[in-house]
Amino acid sequence: MSLPVTNLDDRKFQDLVDEAKRMIPQLCPEWTNHNLSDPGVALIELFAWMTEMTLFRLNQVPDTFYTRMLNLLGFEQFPASAARTDLTFWVNGGAAGGIEIPRGTQVTTVGSVGSPRVFTTIEAAAVVPPRLTAALTSHGDDRYVNVWESLALGLESIPCFPRSPLTPGDAFYLGFENSLSGNAIRLAIEATVEGIGVMPDRPPIVWEVWQGEGWIPAAVPNMPGNDEVADTTGGLNRNGSLLLLVPNAHEPLTLGGERAYWLRARLTEPAPGQPFYRASPQIRRVSATCVGLTVEAEHSERIDDEFLGMSTGKPDQVFQTARKPILPRDGHEVLVVTVGTESSEWTEVTDFVDSTHNDHHFAWDSSTGEIRFGPLIRYPDGGIRQHGAIPPEGAELRLTSYRTGGGAAGNVGSGTLTGMRSAIPYVNGVTNLAPSSGGVDAETVENAKRRGPQSVRAGGRAVTVSDFERLTGEADSRVARVRCLAPEQPGDPVRLFVVPNVKRRAESLVLDDFALPDDMIARIAGYLDERRVLGSTIEIGTPYYQGVTVASLVSAQPGRPASLVRDRCQRALYDYINPISGGADRQGWSFDSDLNSATVFQVLEAVEGVEKVDEVLFFEYDLRNHERMGFGKELVKLSPDSLFLSTNHQVVVQ
Repeated sequence: MSLPVTNLDDRKFQDLVDEAKRMIPQLCPEWTNHNLSDPGVALIELFAWMTEMTLFRLNQVPDTFYTRMLNLLGFEQFPASAARTDLTFWVNGGAAGGIEIPRGTQVTTVGSVGSPRVFTTIEAAAVVPPRLTAALTSHGDDRYVNVWESLALGLESIPCFPRSPLTPGDAFYLGFENSLSGNAIRLAIEATVEGIGVMPDRPPIVWEVWQGEGWIPAAVPNMPGNDEVADTTGGLNRNGSLLLLVPNAHEPLTLGGERAYWLRARLTEPAPGQPFYRASPQIRRVSATCVGLTVEAEHSERIDDEFLGMSTGKPDQVFQTARKPILPRDGHEVLVVTVGTESSEWTEVTDFVDSTHNDHHFAWDSSTGEIRFGPLIRYPDGGIRQHGAIPPEGAELRLTSYRTGGGAAGNVGSGTLTGMRSAIPYVNGVTNLAPSSGGVDAETVENAKRRGPQSVRAGGRAVTVSDFERLTGEADSRVARVRCLAPEQPGDPVRLFVVPNVKRRAESLVLDDFALPDDMIARIAGYLDERRVLGSTIEIGTPYYQGVTVASLVSAQPGRPASLVRDRCQRALYDYINPISGGADRQGWSFDSDLNSATVFQVLEAVEGVEKVDEVLFFEYDLRNHERMGFGKELVKLSPDSLFLSTNHQVVVQ
């Protein structure tokens, strides 16, 4: 998308004439003849023409010229990115074997402010009925006991953790014939009350599955929309059921001579105040039923079979899609050109530099939705070359499908995507058990202008520290800030500290908001790998977020409510000590910049309603354990790989 050129004043000749005529009754009430033949009106038109010429020259200022040069170089804004989340479709367990969630299934928010947010499933998924084929108990150290025969017959109870005394790490394994990836599984358990000593709602057990390289947790969610408890077994101590949500990664493994897809219950170290088992729970029978299926979805709407128009047979044709912006193509979205009874699929390219007159190429602008065909260019030698083929005159152009959407509006909370646009047999409902993330609005013009010269200067190669920082920002639009530290010794990696763009109020930010998604790390690594210097290595991570709390004593102006002044002071502190939008320039707290009381005094004194600031102290804050550490100080230093993250500010107003 070409950068829009700003008009500092967009008034035209007629606008100026009309504006002047509207002022006549106020300034010259005795002037009543406003016809075109009146000499006064002729003078107004003369000066309007002269003013229009002045405005034309005003709009040719260097800022406009600068924007046009970036357009000439083919520099484009980053398009919007779509948020993604996992949708869990709850199904009727009795008919789970024949249920399929088609690709393109749409789910919307219900009861949200504004227009509903629409999410579309990316791939098709089908429910595979779980079939138990093996059961093991483990004493640790790769020692396994096969208990499948006893469990299958149900003649006697099986101790889940037979070692005495029970030890954290002991495990009970259930093996399945097929992968349970993405499935919500309900285990129906017949047990006896033998595992004494634990709290039924807080047993020291974690459920895990093997994902190919290690064991990862299988979440235990509560069913949405009702008060049903996910675990009614009281820690495997009584008859009941257990609801498990298996991650989208479940691989086979050979244990104790049995190869299966394993699900295990492992004893964990008890937390403070959490009692441990004094005896092992015992199970007589287990059965498994699929009650749900998890499918990845993105914030988008799919438009199918859109007619673009008829070709005129001329070069440089442009067609417009009905919706915009357009999300990155997924391989299923193609342009079909039909001539008579013959159809052909054309290939999308970024430009027509290497396209010949026989190449079925087209360019597609994601921001504007414009589809463009190649130009006819005359070269200095007098030759004329067609870059890219042109559909013949009368050819019909259609898009098989495309996806539109994206932006920060798609970052919705958990449990908000519950409305299905089309019914699916045996599906009882849908929800997102986790909030969606990754939605970013299109790049602003101002940011594109700042980024343009850096891109042109470095030529797209990662050589210097600033090159790495700039290219990391280009790799993913979710990147808010980057700090690059050069290797200290030859052979050391280049270290990149990435701050994601978190769209939350400053006072509600927590440490987990700044974790980097796996797909974001992969995208940055892949982008930099193509541009780094041969032999260099890159290490991507997050800065160390130094928690800090401000305790201040201020005096309010007479007549100002203390609660209002306190709220304004706290908001000013959160905005100032902020890794994304803090600092003196509001561009994010600077790396290497220490926090001193003098600057905070100035910030608080500028708050409306504050008469004076009496005292400011800083306390370091443990963001993991949520507690204040040490004594108050007037200066907190910051290491090169760190940023401040403020929380729990205390303002006393007197």
